[in-house]
Amino acid sequence: MLSVVNENGTTQSGSLMDDIVREGARRMLAAALEAEVNQYIAELAGERDEAGRRLVVRNGHHRERTVATAAGPIAVKAPRVNDKRVDGERGERKRFSSKILTPWCRKSPKISEVLPLLYLHGLSSGDFVPAMEQFLGSAAGLSPATVTRLTKQWSDDHAAFQDRDLSGSDYVYVWADGVHPKVRHGQARSCVLVLMGVRTDGSKELVALAEGLRESTESWADLLRDCRRRGMRDPELVVGDGAMGLWRALAELFPQARHQRCWVHKTRNVVNALPKSAQPGAKKALQEIYNAEDRDHAEKAVKDFERAYGAKWPKAVKKITDDADELVAFYDLPAEHWVHLRTTNPIESTFSTVKLRTKVTRGAGSPAAALAMVFKLAESAQARWRAITAPHLVALVSNGARFERGVLVERKQEAAA
Repeated sequence: MLSVVNENGTTQSGSLMDDIVREGARRMLAAALEAEVNQYIAELAGERDEAGRRLVVRNGHHRERTVATAAGPIAVKAPRVNDKRVDGERGERKRFSSKILTPWCRKSPKISEVLPLLYLHGLSSGDFVPAMEQFLGSAAGLSPATVTRLTKQWSDDHAAFQDRDLSGSDYVYVWADGVHPKVRHGQARSCVLVLMGVRTDGSKELVALAEGLRESTESWADLLRDCRRRGMRDPELVVGDGAMGLWRALAELFPQARHQRCWVHKTRNVVNALPKSAQPGAKKALQEIYNAEDRDHAEKAVKDFERAYGAKWPKAVKKITDDADELVAFYDLPAEHWVHLRTTNPIESTFSTVKLRTKVTRGAGSPAAALAMVFKLAESAQARWRAITAPHLVALVSNGARFERGVLVERKQEAAA
């Protein structure tokens, strides 16, 4: 029910607009809960006792509770179900459990999603109650103890993620990068090592996330070794920055995977080795390589770059010629996938929005806790990741199909015949 509106357009609980939004959300939630119960009872209408009476019937409503949602606090009175059926194996009464509003729910999943972001911005557990109360109009379902339990759950979730079975996941493409969120880890140069993959259906998925040294072969080897232990198979292509210790570790643990150097990192490295006057022209020449029509044209553009800049700036040119094969590897794959495979942008774009605080105060705790919070942010972002272009072609790549100039020319089965 809406509050009385004051002369200045406010109400006792805030603004009239917020009250209208909350009331609309309350009514929609109530209607959804009623519909869910009605469907449950209708589906079991045939379940009757020996006297012909229904075993599943309505039984009023539960006690009202307040749930914190993105629309603000909402008072809910969930309908109650009297289910008299008995589980034959366990001998226990069956119970109705709402999929919309679980029995102990006091906050929506969206609220839980925003908590790690606020925590990483510097809010301690004691700051959440006043901060969320100001934003949502109520602190229902939140308390310092609740936040403390959540941070423990984040660590448990990350540990389970890092120990899950990978044998059923075929990652055809993998991006690898070491990102430096502004969180103090155990070592001064430590960062978060990230693996993100593309499954055979074209969807993107976070593969692994662990603390380590970006330039250390051993750090990457530890991560890759763990992935191999859990059943991960060789991807078709791994995309990463050439400065990392990844490549030697990859050659040892996933020797069948082809290597693709990130063009964003490579362009930056080359340009930094040139005087400012030469940089605009060099950038355009590099674009001619990674935006070429096909591999043949890209290799020609590499030679053109060498002729144009090799005499004056051999060190800059060497950064391209020494890695030429690994800079144009993506041209042997479907043309629709090229835009995704030239760079590690899928990782960088995700973590560029993770604005972590610069100092660890009483809120952040240990490096492990900070890593767990980074994991929760990445996990939340994953729900919004879109599949790569032409996802149906990923399975063909996984099955050994051959592409020339970005076009399918031979399937593995055809080659065998």
